[in-house]
Formats: sequence, C-alpha cells, structure tokens
Amino acid sequence: MSTNFHASSLGASLTVNDLEKSLAWYHEVVGFAVDRRHEREGKLMAISLRAGDVRILIMQDDGAKGANRVKGEGFSLMITTSENIDAIANGIKERGGTLETEPADMPWGVRAFRLKDPDGFKFVISS
Repeated sequence: MSTNFHASSLGASLTVNDLEKSLAWYHEVVGFAVDRRHEREGKLMAISLRAGDVRILIMQDDGAKGANRVKGEGFSLMITTSENIDAIANGIKERGGTLETEPADMPWGVRAFRLKDPDGFKFVISS
C-alpha cells in the first residue's frame, strides 16, 4: 500500500509584521495581484495574492508570539515562470525592490534570482 498522495498546487500563508507594507511590496514592487482582502469586524486581517497559479496569503501578526520575532528563517519559496527572468528582476528593481542576487544561469539549466520580502521571507524566481 502506497502512502504517497498526489497534490495539484501549493499555497503559502505568511505572517507579516505590517500588512500594508507587505501588500505594497508584493503588489506594487513584485507584481502579485490582489485576489481578496479578508476583514473581520471591519479590520483588515489578511490579503490573498496571486500570480498565475501561485497563491500567497499574507496575514497580520497579532503579536501573540512576540513583537518582531524572526520570520522566514530556514526555507525559501520557489516560484517558476515562463516569463523573462531578467525582465521580472529589472521591473522589481525599477519599482524600488532590492534583489538578494542578480539573475544568473544555474548549473541545472534554469535562470534565477533571489529576493526577500520586508519580513525576511526568501524567494527564488526561476525559469
């Protein structure tokens, strides 16, 4: 009997220190579309973002686990696209973003660059 399963997508949910600051980075700098704003009793609690089939939910940190706790350590989120990697990277820089690494050809055959969101969550965007 196999214990493997078949999944069709993966989404990420990230807890951020400043929801509006993170929204500006994901939407205005990187280019994610706002899919939905989630409110509770009139207060913005989370925002669903999308880029093609990629989905990210950013949620406001409630401070219960300590203010400004370290986020994003030990992993990175990898986004694959058929779009021009250099054009994406240049657009991010033109809109005020900072790359961790410039686009480069990797030994395994993709072109990729790295960046971090305002809370330190790491991303690799590759072809």
